[in-house]
Amino acid sequence: MLRSGAPRAVLGSLTRSTATAPRSAFLTPTHKGQRTSNLATLCNRRPLTAARPFTAAFIRYQSTSQPLDKVDRKHEAQVGNEKLQATPETVSATSSVHPVLGEVATPEQEPDTDMMAGIRSDMKTILETFSLKDVPPEPYYLGMAGVLPYLATSLSTVYCAWEINHAASTGAGFLMSGHTAELLLHVLEPLQIGYGAVIISFLGAIHWGLEYAGFGGHHGYKRYAIGVVAPAVAWPTILLPAEYALIAQFLAFNMLYYTDARARRFGWTPSWYGVYRFVLTFVVGASIVISLIGRGQVVENLGRLPGPADRVKALRDSQVESLEKEEQARVAMAAQKEEEEDSE
Repeated sequence: MLRSGAPRAVLGSLTRSTATAPRSAFLTPTHKGQRTSNLATLCNRRPLTAARPFTAAFIRYQSTSQPLDKVDRKHEAQVGNEKLQATPETVSATSSVHPVLGEVATPEQEPDTDMMAGIRSDMKTILETFSLKDVPPEPYYLGMAGVLPYLATSLSTVYCAWEINHAASTGAGFLMSGHTAELLLHVLEPLQIGYGAVIISFLGAIHWGLEYAGFGGHHGYKRYAIGVVAPAVAWPTILLPAEYALIAQFLAFNMLYYTDARARRFGWTPSWYGVYRFVLTFVVGASIVISLIGRGQVVENLGRLPGPADRVKALRDSQVESLEKEEQARVAMAAQKEEEEDSE
């Protein structure tokens, strides 16, 4: 009966488990039931005997090694006392989200950069800064119409200068002869200079009207002085040579713009007047510069007609010459009378 493997295994387990017990315990009849109970218990525990060495080794390792989830209280206290740094530049509507098919914590592909976006933005800013949408329609249209004569005379000056140079280089003009272009250029000179003097005087007179209306309060001589100085500077320029007259009027226009800008800052003019004056002054100033450039191209081929100052000088010289002739005639008459009296 003990030749099979199972009874031998059971008997071996019983022998090892009771090796420490006294031998008399197995011989005493009163412990027969206990031996039977131990046999049943050992049979039930048999599957655990194979895993017992591994379990004991694992328990010894866990009791001697440091736990993997041990909390570093000192480091946590140090991190807890640190103040979080604010980085608002990194916060946006999409800073805490990412696409469903995208990778977490990986940079996303940026869209193609529009190289003209900066230029368009700058142009939009310029147009919004110098927009005339707040200007009433009456001064808007009349002011723009007022700069057309300046533009016309400036462009005509440039064309006449081109005709003069073309005639000098080829011997014939394109639409007119060089002599005709030169005469037309001399006609344009007093027109542009005289119109500029009128406009400068008008810009000064605007402040008289604002003072009469009491816009921004009454300021007396401070505001009246603007209307007095403007024509006092403008009209003497018609006596200067064309180039000097244009330069003087260019400076006068810029001086009046500076005055109007300060008046706008003090509340002496409407809110739209500063930008309005800047646009008009820019057009007039550009026209004067174009005229000076055109005249500079023909300074060697251009004959000079007598200007107002030349005419005043010629008038003075003619008056002196006429006085000398009258004096000579008077002396000759007195001498003739003396001769007649002597002959009698």
